[in-house]
Amino acid sequence: MDLAIDLGSTRTRVFIPDKGKIIDEATVAAIDLEKEEIFAVGDKAYKMIGKTPSKIEAMYLLDSGVIAESRILEDMLKITLQNTSTGKMVKPRAVASIPSGVTEVEKRAVINAISSLGVRQIFLIDSTKAAIMGCGLDVMSPRGKMIANFGGGRADAAVVSLGGVSVSKTTNKAGRKMDEEIIKFARKKYSLIIGNNMAEACKKEIGSLMPMPEERTFRLKGRDAIAGLPKFVDVSSEEIREVLTELAMGMVEIVKNVLEETPPELMSDIYTDGIIFTGGLANIYGFSKLIAQNTNINVLVAENPQDCVIKGCAKAISYIAATEKGNKSEQTPLVQVY
Repeated sequence: MDLAIDLGSTRTRVFIPDKGKIIDEATVAAIDLEKEEIFAVGDKAYKMIGKTPSKIEAMYLLDSGVIAESRILEDMLKITLQNTSTGKMVKPRAVASIPSGVTEVEKRAVINAISSLGVRQIFLIDSTKAAIMGCGLDVMSPRGKMIANFGGGRADAAVVSLGGVSVSKTTNKAGRKMDEEIIKFARKKYSLIIGNNMAEACKKEIGSLMPMPEERTFRLKGRDAIAGLPKFVDVSSEEIREVLTELAMGMVEIVKNVLEETPPELMSDIYTDGIIFTGGLANIYGFSKLIAQNTNINVLVAENPQDCVIKGCAKAISYIAATEKGNKSEQTPLVQVY
């Protein structure tokens, strides 16, 4: 039995061959502070953010792709797997994605979290490589491919060729930072205090980076910052677009920085084939067009972009045998670490 694992800043996904994606849950845990034990995990815990009594704290377990609470994350993974009807798994092997540019300490935290599941071997793959594979492309081809993988905690841009990363850039000002900006906007303009979940819902519902064919509104509900009473405000997609644009341009900038450092031979491939856009933020209306306008390169949004990394991890399972053998004549995108 082999597992594919995508530990994302906002969502954790697990895939088992022949069973498909068995887990797609928020990377959140609610902790009972008095008993010092987990009260809830995943989507159930996510719904508790901002709503818990003082003795319970709901928190994201990864910050910008980096594990913030190692022990709690390990427990969350165990509980989540136990709650799925996967049958008994005896010492499985696991392929897990890691963000570009993580330190050895951060990498070790990922390895330790996955080791807690009782796996016998762990294989790591760069999340940008996994995203490319999840789009159905050959990551081992000599033809250069550029990927923009923008998610909740990180935005990565990279050029990949022959299974290796030629150039990469990253920023932690991504999806969750957008939510924070919506919270600030609501308080500053409307004296309305809202929570993270409300801000994220607004972003998903009416977030855009280009004028929409039909502009929309979203009702923000929270507390009046002055009176302290319940309050709601209907905000327009034009307003939210202004809020999101500055952060979006920061992500566009890392794409441009990667292009500036890309070797000419690979640049030719990218100009012909375009930039692949994956990650949850690829669903924001007009984001792909914003990148295209600022790079003069066609941008292709992947199908179900939020699932590309976990799909790529699943496909990378086929490289486990070659990686175990250590046969240098057979190229592999994986790194065996345990």
